[in-house]
Order: sequence, then C-alpha cells, then structure tokens
Amino acid sequence: MEGGWERAREITRRVGRGVADAGRATARAGKATASGTARAGKATAKGAQKVGKATRRLTYANGAGRTGLGRLIELSAGNSASDALVTVALASTVFFGVPVGEARGPVALYLVITMLPFALLAPFVGPILDRFRSGRRYVMAGTLFGRGLLCFAMAAAVGPGDLPTLFIGALGVLVLSKAYNVSRAAIMPNVLPADITLVSANARVALFTLVAAGVAVPVGAGMTAWLGSAAVLRIAMVAFLLLGVVAVRLPRHVDSPDLEEEGAQPSRWRTLFKVGPAVAEAVWANLAIRVFSGFLLFFLLFLVQDKAVPWLAVNQSWAQDPFFDIPKTIALLAAAAGLGGLAGAAVANWTRNHAPQLIVLITLAVTVVTTIVTAIFFGLWAALAISLITAFAQELGKLALDAIVQREIGEEVRSSTFGVVEAVLQLAWVFGGLIGLLLSLTGSSLAGLVTLAVALTVALGWLLVARSKRVRATNAKLARQRAEASEHAPRRAEEDDLDPRPGDTLDSTKPLTNPYG
Repeated sequence: MEGGWERAREITRRVGRGVADAGRATARAGKATASGTARAGKATAKGAQKVGKATRRLTYANGAGRTGLGRLIELSAGNSASDALVTVALASTVFFGVPVGEARGPVALYLVITMLPFALLAPFVGPILDRFRSGRRYVMAGTLFGRGLLCFAMAAAVGPGDLPTLFIGALGVLVLSKAYNVSRAAIMPNVLPADITLVSANARVALFTLVAAGVAVPVGAGMTAWLGSAAVLRIAMVAFLLLGVVAVRLPRHVDSPDLEEEGAQPSRWRTLFKVGPAVAEAVWANLAIRVFSGFLLFFLLFLVQDKAVPWLAVNQSWAQDPFFDIPKTIALLAAAAGLGGLAGAAVANWTRNHAPQLIVLITLAVTVVTTIVTAIFFGLWAALAISLITAFAQELGKLALDAIVQREIGEEVRSSTFGVVEAVLQLAWVFGGLIGLLLSLTGSSLAGLVTLAVALTVALGWLLVARSKRVRATNAKLARQRAEASEHAPRRAEEDDLDPRPGDTLDSTKPLTNPYG
C-alpha cells in the first residue's frame, strides 16, 4: 500500500512539473507574442506618424498653414472619406445582389428621388448660406453633425430593411454634402494664401479629397464584408461628429462680416441667367460634361452586366477574354475613372490660373473627340480610355468653373451662385444617368455613343458661336470707345489752349508777339 502511495505521489510530482514547464513555456510564448505585437504596433504607429507628417507638409505648403487652407483641406479630405463609407454601406444594402433585369427600376427610382430635393431646395440653399456669412464655420459643422445623425438612423434601419428610411437618409446625406461643398467653395478666397491661385487651391483640395475617398472605398468595402453595413454606418457617424468639432475650430477669418455691418444691399436671388457671360459659359460647358458623365456610368454599367459589349459577348466565343469578366471589367472602369479624376486635379494645379474659361472649353472639346473615337473603335481599351478622359474633363472643368465663380461673383451672393451651380450640375448628372439607363435597353454601344456625341458636338458649337459673338461685340465696343476718345482728344486740347491755366494772367498792355518770328 505504501509503495502505491509513493508511486502516486511521484506521478503527481511529475505531472505538476510538466504543468509548470508548460506554463512557463506558455508565458514565454505569450511574452514573445506580446513583444512581437508591440513591435508591430510601434512600427505601424511610426509609419502612420510619418505619413501624417508628410501629409501635413503637403497640405500646409506655400503658406496654407498660416491662412487656414491646410486645415480646410484636411477637413474636406475627412468629409470625402466619410461620404465614401456611407456610399459603400448603402450600396451593399440596396443594390448588390439585385438581378440585372430588376435593377433598372430601383436605380431609375433612386435617380429620380435624387433629383427631387435639388429641384426643390436649389432656390433656397444658397440664399440661406449667404445670410449666415458670419457663421460659415457653424454651417459647415451643422452639415457634418446632421449627416452623423442620419447615419445613426440609417444604421438602425439596415437590420429590418426599412427602405424608406434608407432612401430618406441617403437623400439627406446627399443634400448636406452638397451644402458643405457650397460653403467650402464660398470661403476659399478667405483662406487663400498670397502664393497660391484659386485654381491651384481648388485643385489641392480636390487631390486630397479624391485620395481620401479612394482609400476609404476599399477599406469601407472590407469592413462592410466583415462587420456589416450597420457597423460601417456607425463608424461614419462617429467620423462625421468628430469632423464637426474640427469645423468649429477653423480660423475665425473663415467667417465674413454680416451684410448689415457693411451697409451693403441684401442678398439677391441668384439664377443661371444672372451670373454674367463668363460664368454662364463655364456652367453650360460643365453641364454638357456632367450629362455625359452620368450617361456613361449607367450606360456602360448595364451594358457590361448584360454582356452586350464585344469582350463579353456570349454569341462570340472568339471575342471573349476569360480574364476580363464582369466584376473585373467594372473594377477596371472604376479604376480608370478614379485615375482620370486625379489627373484632372493634378493638371488643374499645374495650369495655375491661366485662362480658366479656355480650360473649360478645351475639356468639353476633348470629351467630344473622345466620344466620337470611342463610338467608332468601341472595345475594352476604348471604354477604359473614355472613362478616364470623362472623369478627367469633369474634374478639371469643375475646378476651373469654381475659380471663375470665386473670381467673378461677389461674396454677398457667392454661396447662392454655388448653390445653383451645384444643383444644376447634379440634375444634369441625374438626367444623363436616366438617358444611359434607357439607351442601355437597346444593347448597342454605337447607338448610345453616337447620340451623345451629336449632343455634345451641338453644345460645343453653340458655346463657340456664342463666345465668338461676345468677343466681337466686346471688340466693337472697345473700338467705339477708342474712336470717341480720339475724337474728343483734339477738342479737349483746343479748349485747354484757349482756357488760361490757373495762375496765368492776361496783360493787355503787352503786345502779342509771334513766337515763330
């Protein structure tokens, strides 16, 4: 019996030593893992810190840090990234997984509903913002806080599938996003450094917003697949609320004094026919580009999904490329559009402030030529090229238009003008998207592209004719003014010779002598 107890105690001691050894090994492994995790975290933090410092140097360059432009750029980049998160979350809840034959109806309904708030609110948004010129920081913060609350409501509606709440929330986010863009564009001259032109400042903002959105889209897609749409909407809510605090902390000179303090006239209602010929010309050119941009997006999207493009045609096996399936084609088209937008912002920064009116017409002319060439040689590479060039023209033309409005329009009605411009451009994009949906039913790329090529050519020709008439009228007016000035010059000279100069006296006792003998 004693021998049995001794063996049991020995076995127990051995088991205890094994457990202790295993515990020490686990502790060492845990320390190693913790150390590796800490090192990885430190490396990530150092990398993020370096990226943040490099970004700060770029945003604060050329005096942008002193005037507040750098902080406005960072705020706009965060706003763009948060909007991208909302877009990804809503797209995954509403449109993904819908069959192609049933998708056109919901998409058309979404486009029509998107059009309604701009048609109703466009006459009011701009004047309201103009009346809050002394508190534009708080207006921008209000648009951010409002979107945060809407994201909270939409996150609660994702689970039960409450589509009316999602649609209303999406419309509210869209309207507030446009209101933020209007306010940001209106205050740009207030934060403009002496060494940066308006076109360059707008281009710098556009570059960082596009990069931020480009980073946020894949990150948001990954988080949506991992956590779900509701979680991504709540993350966007937190981001909007934090950005609202940042907006309140913008420099005070972002705000402008009230109209009553200046003794100026109250704000006038601003329409497209009261902005002057230079702004109107730039707006009409951008309208044509936006119509084509909306058309191209939905036209190509549904042609690809219907396999009505040459490289995906079902009845032409020799023309099919096994690598370029539907998802990869859509991804390539989206990448080309994103690259085109970045190129447009970069070119706008390079062109500085040289003839923005000419830049707008050149972008429209490039779009027309590209559309005609694509209609003739339609294929995968032509589709990628037209996606890139259309996004390039849209970005560059919009930046030039912003510079023209900021230069030509007085501050008392600048927000009203930007409100109308943003509204009509959005309506043009939606109208083009509806045309693209309808023409995609034909299944013919040639019919759609030829139709839009003709429309764009007519628009370009009309703008060139109107511009030439205006230039001739201006030259004729200047010629008349010069002629009148030259006619009045000898008469004024004779009057000056006859009238005695101040201080001169006429002595009648002195004889008049001929200076020429």
